[in-house]
Amino acid sequence: MQSQDLYFVIPTYRLRDVGETVEQYDEHLWRNGHSVPIVVFDDSSPANHEKYYPALEKTTTHNDLFYVGPREKEQFLAFLNGRLKDRKLQSLVKDLFRPSYGGNRNYPLMYTLGGVFVSNDDDMRPYAFMETSPESLGDDEVCHGRLRKTGQNGYTKKSFDILTTFLDVLGKPVSQVPENYARGELLVDTATDLETNATKGLARENSLVLRHGSVADDALVKMAQTFRSGTNDVDAIDFVNMFLDDESQTSLDALNDVYVLVNFRPVVTNVNWRMDCGVAGYDNTAGLPPFFPTRLRFEDYIYRLWIQQDGIVAAHVDAAQNHSKSTYMRNPPASEILNEELANLLKKKIKSTITRLDDLTIAFDYEGEVLAQDAEEILSKIRALHAKATDAARTAPEERAVALRLFAENLDKTFYGFEPDFFQQNVQQVADDVIGLVKASLEIWPTLVEICYFQKSRRGLPQIRVQNQRAAEPLKRRTRTP
Repeated sequence: MQSQDLYFVIPTYRLRDVGETVEQYDEHLWRNGHSVPIVVFDDSSPANHEKYYPALEKTTTHNDLFYVGPREKEQFLAFLNGRLKDRKLQSLVKDLFRPSYGGNRNYPLMYTLGGVFVSNDDDMRPYAFMETSPESLGDDEVCHGRLRKTGQNGYTKKSFDILTTFLDVLGKPVSQVPENYARGELLVDTATDLETNATKGLARENSLVLRHGSVADDALVKMAQTFRSGTNDVDAIDFVNMFLDDESQTSLDALNDVYVLVNFRPVVTNVNWRMDCGVAGYDNTAGLPPFFPTRLRFEDYIYRLWIQQDGIVAAHVDAAQNHSKSTYMRNPPASEILNEELANLLKKKIKSTITRLDDLTIAFDYEGEVLAQDAEEILSKIRALHAKATDAARTAPEERAVALRLFAENLDKTFYGFEPDFFQQNVQQVADDVIGLVKASLEIWPTLVEICYFQKSRRGLPQIRVQNQRAAEPLKRRTRTP
C-alpha cells in the first residue's frame, strides 16, 4: 500500500480548541519518524468556522494538514446527490452525514476508502497516565486500572509509538500479528455490563479479563484501538456519583479523580464489546459500515455488532492514550445522563433483533417501540439519583449545595418531571426517529460507498490544505506500510 493511503484523522465540533490536538499529535508522529497527512473533519456551523478557522491556520505542523469543514461537506453532499439523481434521497443523504457524533465520523469512512486510517477525538492526547510501580497482570487479565485523585503521587505520563502499533495489526491476518498479542473470544470489563458498556456503578478499580476462544489464523484485523487513561469510559451518572461522594468538590465541571492504568498487554479478539472509536484505527481498503448517524452517544455500537462476523477480528494494540473530558460545548450532566440511558435502551433492542451482518451493513428487526416497563426501569434509577442529590444538598456547604440543587432541578426537567406516561411518550418519539434514520442509512450506504470509491480514486473528495506554518524539515519518511 502506498503512503498516501494512510491517514490520521481528527473529528471535531470544537474548532476553537482542535489546534492544540493537531499540534500535539503532529509532534508525536514526527518524533516517532512518521510522515502522514492529518485531516480535520469539522462539524462546526458556518459561523463558528469563520470565527475559529484562522486559529487552525496559526498552527505549526511537520505533516501536511487538511481540512473538511462546512463548505467542503456541502460540496461533498452536492456531489453525492448529483450522482444519485433522486431528489427523494437528498434528505436521507443529508441526515446520514448530518452534524452528530455518527454523521461526522462517516466522512472519514468515505475520504479514506481504499486505505487505512487512525482516528483520534479532539480531547485525546498522545500519552497515558501510568502507575510508576506497575503490577503484574493476572493470567487472563489484559488491562488493570484504578481511579486516583488528580495530582496524587504514584503515576506519571508515558508515551507510546501509537501509529506503529496500529500498523502492526491493521489489515493483517492474525497469523502476522506480533507474538506478544494474547488471543481470545472477547474482553469482559469487571466494572461494566458486557453488551452495553454501561457501568454497574461507580468502581474505583477495574480489570479487562480475556474470555478464552479460538481465533482463526486467517481472520483479518479490521479495527483496532489503544487503551485509554484519564476519564476513560466513566458514564455521566458516575461523574455525578464521584461528585456526590467527594464532599470537598463544589462544581460538577471539575473532576478530582483520574483513571490511571496499572498495566496492560495487547490482545486480538473475535468480538469487541469494548469498541472505543475515540482512539481507533480501521482497515478501510474495501469499505466499512457507517456509524449510526445519531446525536445519542452510541454511534460506534454498529461496529460491536458488525465485528462478530466470521473472518474478521479486532485488536487492542500495545499502546495507550489519555482522554481529558472537555466541558466546552458539552451538554449539562442531566442531558448527558438521558442521552446515555436512551442509548443503552436502543443498544439492547437492536442487539436482540439482529438478522444479518455483511461487508458494509447490518440488519435488525427492531422498529423503535418503547414499552412502559422500559421507561420505568430508566426512571426508577434516575429517581434514586435525584433523591441522593437532594438529600446531599440539605447538609452541604452553600456553594456545593447550590450546585447540587441545580443538578437536581435539571434532572427533574430533563426527565419530564419523572412522569411515566409523558416520559415514555417522548422516549418513544426519539426511538422512532433514531431507528428510522439508522435503517434508511444502512440501506443506502453500500451505494454511496461505491460512488465515493471511484470518485476518490479519480479526482479525490472536497478538502483544503490548511495554509499553516511548517515546522522544521520532516524526518526521512519511515512510516511502515500496512
